[in-house]
Amino acid sequence: MTKRMRKKLPKFIAATVGITILVLLFTTGSCTFSSGNTPKVSENEIALSVFEVDTGTVELQNNFLGTVEGKFNVEIRPQVSGELLEAYVDEGDYVEKGQKLFKIDPLSYQEDLNRAVANQNVERANLNNAQTEVDRLRPLVENEVMAPVRLEKEKSNYQVAEANLKQASAEVANARIKLGYTTIKAPVSGYIGRIEKRIGNLVNPGDKEAITVLTDVQEVYVYFSINESQFFDILKNQSKQKDSVSKEKPQEVSLILPDGSVYPEKGFIDATSGQVNKNTGTVVMRANFPNEDNILRSGNTGSLVMHNVEHGKILIPQKATFELQTETFVQKLTDDNRVIRQIIQIESSAPDNQYIVASGLKKGDRILVEGLDKVADSTKIKPLPYHREQVITPN
Repeated sequence: MTKRMRKKLPKFIAATVGITILVLLFTTGSCTFSSGNTPKVSENEIALSVFEVDTGTVELQNNFLGTVEGKFNVEIRPQVSGELLEAYVDEGDYVEKGQKLFKIDPLSYQEDLNRAVANQNVERANLNNAQTEVDRLRPLVENEVMAPVRLEKEKSNYQVAEANLKQASAEVANARIKLGYTTIKAPVSGYIGRIEKRIGNLVNPGDKEAITVLTDVQEVYVYFSINESQFFDILKNQSKQKDSVSKEKPQEVSLILPDGSVYPEKGFIDATSGQVNKNTGTVVMRANFPNEDNILRSGNTGSLVMHNVEHGKILIPQKATFELQTETFVQKLTDDNRVIRQIIQIESSAPDNQYIVASGLKKGDRILVEGLDKVADSTKIKPLPYHREQVITPN
């Protein structure tokens, strides 16, 4: 070994020892960290809007297809047979009660009346003759010139003549009534519908079709059908629990016309059918609307709108819900602000994009309103206040 090599050897050994010490220190440190003394790292919280569940009052709106009918829809039919001679009105005309509408040929009925009057005159003369004979025989019987049986017979003849006169008078009255039926008059005020018979047609009481239909639309009825559940909901809002709508506090309704406009007058439910249709499971109800401006006509359709006020309902924003395998869920927060999935039952929709919850939530629960796709079960949340668009009146 040379002298130069002997000088460098101590330096090499020192360097080797130093490296070994560093390796040992690193290994020892690694073992120390792996032994469970690693410092804790704070968990990240997601800041999201949170809705606090409360009970409140909400006004619900239900729409039903309705059909308009006049308060009086009267079929104009002849009460006697004959040729239609004249029409005093045209389709769409407004007529007053008692106004002439049509004329049926009266000739044969006038002849019947003349014949009945003539027969009445004959029977009146017979009655006078019977009275004269009774008056003639009475003093003879009183003076015992004639037997009483003759007077009794004449009295019977008088009674027969009196009955015959009454019968003849009845025939006159009947003939006069039939003659009056040849002039058809309006039984109510209203609008003339389509006229099915024309001048010259033969009409009779047994015709399948009426001559026309007269409709009184100063007030109109709107008929609509509801299911059993809706029917009982309406009954709950009435002051009396019975199978007809209360007359004291009628349910107010409104009507949307076919053009989308709202009919200016409010209506009220004033009647309901006495039974449920077993084939459809529905109940027919009737709403009454004033129609002084004659806007509505029989046959019109519209959407009848019913408003019901519900109290003590749990309402949540619709966007706070999501569906999974036909079930509806919300992301509910625990006391330590961690997310858990909660299944709920929806009763119905409510105004301002809300749901009425039937079960699954209670007053005081907190649910997420946004970021539902950003969280999973047990995710830590930093709650932010949620500002509702509609303020629900607390109970």
